[in-house]
Amino acid sequence: MQRTCRGAIPSILALLSLTAASAWDPAPWLADLMQIRTAINKDYPNLEWLTEQREVSLDRWFDHAADSIRRGRSDADARRILDNLIARFDDGHLLLRWPEEEPVRVQNVQSEATPTFPPTLASFCAVLGYDAGQVTAGTAASLPGYHAFDSGEPFRTGIINVNYRKVGVVRIGLFSPLGYPHLCERAVLAARIAINKPCDAVCRDRVLTKAYALMTYGLMTTIERLREAGTQVLLVDLTRNSGGSEWAEAAARIISPVPLHSAPIGVIRGKTWVNRWRDIATTLRNEAKESSLMDRPTLANFARRADAIADGLEPCFGATCSRLAQAGYASGLLPEWSAGQFRGKKWAQEVFNVAQFPYRDSVWRGPVIVLVDSKTWSAAEEFAALLRDNNAAIVLGIRTGGAGCGHLYGNDPIILLHSRAILEIPNCARFRRDGSNEVGGIVPDEPTGARWDDGAAYAGRLTAARLPQAIARAEALTLDNDQ
Repeated sequence: MQRTCRGAIPSILALLSLTAASAWDPAPWLADLMQIRTAINKDYPNLEWLTEQREVSLDRWFDHAADSIRRGRSDADARRILDNLIARFDDGHLLLRWPEEEPVRVQNVQSEATPTFPPTLASFCAVLGYDAGQVTAGTAASLPGYHAFDSGEPFRTGIINVNYRKVGVVRIGLFSPLGYPHLCERAVLAARIAINKPCDAVCRDRVLTKAYALMTYGLMTTIERLREAGTQVLLVDLTRNSGGSEWAEAAARIISPVPLHSAPIGVIRGKTWVNRWRDIATTLRNEAKESSLMDRPTLANFARRADAIADGLEPCFGATCSRLAQAGYASGLLPEWSAGQFRGKKWAQEVFNVAQFPYRDSVWRGPVIVLVDSKTWSAAEEFAALLRDNNAAIVLGIRTGGAGCGHLYGNDPIILLHSRAILEIPNCARFRRDGSNEVGGIVPDEPTGARWDDGAAYAGRLTAARLPQAIARAEALTLDNDQ
């Protein structure tokens, strides 16, 4: 009679597991962790805000991550630890992407699609990254008494009556045409682009430029129709808006009843930024040589201002030297500029990036309310902050996500030497009128208590409860501006 040795097989498996764990080497992952720390210290523009405002001890964070990696048993453990570390920053533009993952950004999120044959307009635009799934219904459509208003595309609109006030609602779900495939389809038709051929970078830029123009006209038309319908207050719904692009600056100027002064931008001092602003100054001087006699003094003045910014970005040392220095504004070299002031000038967007869009100032001239939530990010926060800091709107909702400024002019990611993971670090900070960093999120004037993941009806009721107070404050703000 044979005896069975109970527990022999589990013991062998445990031994094998222990052997595999002991063979795992944490050292290369600790080197990746140190590379992340070095990059944060050197390149992260929100470092001071993180340590001074959030009162974070980075030493404690990284020491804890290092200890966890040493106790880990596999590459999967190390990846999880690094992912958790990056998540603790709670910065929508600070990302760690593993080699097999596709890029996902807060701004200009693009989807991949498989082309169909024969191609259709819809499939052509899908391949270019236009995806309606990036835009949700938002919260305002769930307000009690909300009635949809047919104002055309691309923005959903509605009307709600509050205390004898007719409130027009505009839903902006993304500050980029990439969330509105029909804009791409119209742009392709208008530009007469063949959809049965590959679309290279030049082709994509033609489509995007036209789509932005259509988006701009669409917002202005929407505002005009709401105004013609007798609305007295405008509510702009930015809930679950993940961001977009500098088009937010144009949209804000369309909606604002007063002239806007854009937020200052801070970057880390260094030769990269010095050279960029020197290049802008050189471009403006070259443009002056080919411009009219009337424009030459203006361009010369702009070039001197660009050089002055470059001078201020030179590296410096000592206790009085700050890591960050101002590099113009969210709108470029100039913080404000009347729409169309230099229309037709090819150098216009070199000094004021909003000039690339065919917008008009102050299409709306009444009270404005901006509705936000914790999933309002990036360019959507820029829009809300720009209007609030210029006393052009009241913010309603809950504190926004806090992505702040992202990747100004684009910046190169960092590849971790061992894991080959890609670390993306924002390269700019955007500052509020009170000097605070926008990465802290936009705190509403009128908090609703609603959460982004609440049921639609419940979120609508919570928002509606605070809407009368927001309307009263927005009307008072407009009255002050008129005086």
